[in-house]
Amino acid sequence: MILPPVRDPRFVTIHRGGTLTDSDHHRLALWAAACAEHVLPLFEFAHPGDPRPRHAIQHARAWVRGEVTMMESRAAGGHAMGAARDKQGTARYAAYAAGQAGAVAHVAAHELGAAAYAIKAVRAAAPAGEADAAGRRECRWQRDQLPEAIRELVLDDQQLRDAICWSVFDC
Repeated sequence: MILPPVRDPRFVTIHRGGTLTDSDHHRLALWAAACAEHVLPLFEFAHPGDPRPRHAIQHARAWVRGEVTMMESRAAGGHAMGAARDKQGTARYAAYAAGQAGAVAHVAAHELGAAAYAIKAVRAAAPAGEADAAGRRECRWQRDQLPEAIRELVLDDQQLRDAICWSVFDC
């Protein structure tokens, strides 16, 4: 479970009673897509014939551009998570990262799930004894991709939810 038990109003859009602007919601979706896409080759190398994780990432970006609905992006995310279910290790985590990215259109707080699963994918792919260092490098890469407008929000979210995200954000 990567979502907190109580929804943080900073990740709820203004029109739903929270404080998140549509622009920042879009930024979160694009950042989540970047995190997932960074590890997508780890899935596609093992399962080149399964397009579901790539489609979820594409749908997240298409939602930001207004080309697909929230429901379509969320559904694509669900299909990517379906691709993960019968996999193990690296491929599973990379597919879950893509699924979480697709779900950001529906619930902005899934942004952290995309990042956390991407770090888990990198850790799982690392040679023995190098998983922690690989995870820290991925975490730093992700932080380098954060737009300034959402940087403080995401970093605070990482600190608040690190324990329920397998403590992957210590970088």
